[in-house]
Amino acid sequence: MASLPGQNSRRLANQILDFVRKAKFEPGHHLREQPIADLLGVSRTPIRNALTLLVEEGIVEARRNQGFFLLKAFDALQRVELSVSSSLEDSLYERLVNDRLSGEIANSVTQTEIAKRYDVDRVTLMTTLKRLAEDGLLMRNKGHGWSFLPTLDNDKALRSGYQFRLMVEPANFLEPQFTPNPAALERSRLQHLYLASHADSAAVSNALLFETDAQFHEMFAEFGGNTFVIQAIQQQNRLRKLLEFAGYANRRRVRAWCTEHLAIIDAVANGQYAEASALMRKHLTHADDAAQPGNKSARRPATKPRPPRKIATVPIPG
Repeated sequence: MASLPGQNSRRLANQILDFVRKAKFEPGHHLREQPIADLLGVSRTPIRNALTLLVEEGIVEARRNQGFFLLKAFDALQRVELSVSSSLEDSLYERLVNDRLSGEIANSVTQTEIAKRYDVDRVTLMTTLKRLAEDGLLMRNKGHGWSFLPTLDNDKALRSGYQFRLMVEPANFLEPQFTPNPAALERSRLQHLYLASHADSAAVSNALLFETDAQFHEMFAEFGGNTFVIQAIQQQNRLRKLLEFAGYANRRRVRAWCTEHLAIIDAVANGQYAEASALMRKHLTHADDAAQPGNKSARRPATKPRPPRKIATVPIPG
């Protein structure tokens, strides 16, 4: 996810602080780069940059040829958080998604039209369009312009998606070959703890929320080891991405699904796979209920839908 210089480092620094608090580290604890990098799923360089930020904040000490050491006890860091700003690319990304869902823009648009409508420079525009394409939401037309890809864009399709997932995901925990990866579980736990405690923060973008949510479901599919299940969950994530973005405006629901995810993670970590299966079924049922027509406010954009503006120059591929 694109971000302003240093913003990823600040996010990682906050995750390291969450790790310190959870582990109840005392002053003098050696914060080794490689174990933290493994835990958070990144390389050592961004971890080093994040630890350097914590040095500047007076939380960590850098000792020459020795590494980084904690200066403050975990209980003195309970309310410490580094501020994180959203990037121009994040803002344009979310505006495009929400405007498409509300009918403000058509399925197919040109770069010139987007630049004029949102008053953005070429670099920001191209970076955002590339991200949307990489995330499976947009594709370049054969002529010129870009088109939004098919998605679960109606209530029937969305419900069918949840019914399919209810058949597949809970059963995956009960397969004989289901084998959890402890490092991946702990990494996911830390990510969810961070989101649950920062749900109302501007640092937590819709893109970050969806990425964490999608990775959570794909992680368990991978533990099951069935290629067809993995591909099915990945496809469902691609199809539901556009519509899910609107639901993240309800940050109370975000905190609720973080709590539900954490309960599933704990059940798997403790080897309680039947319990994890039941919890996943309950979690997906809650999500399905929230997506139903009577609860559209939890899923749709806050703005009143308007008819699509006729700015398309190339028709949608068939």
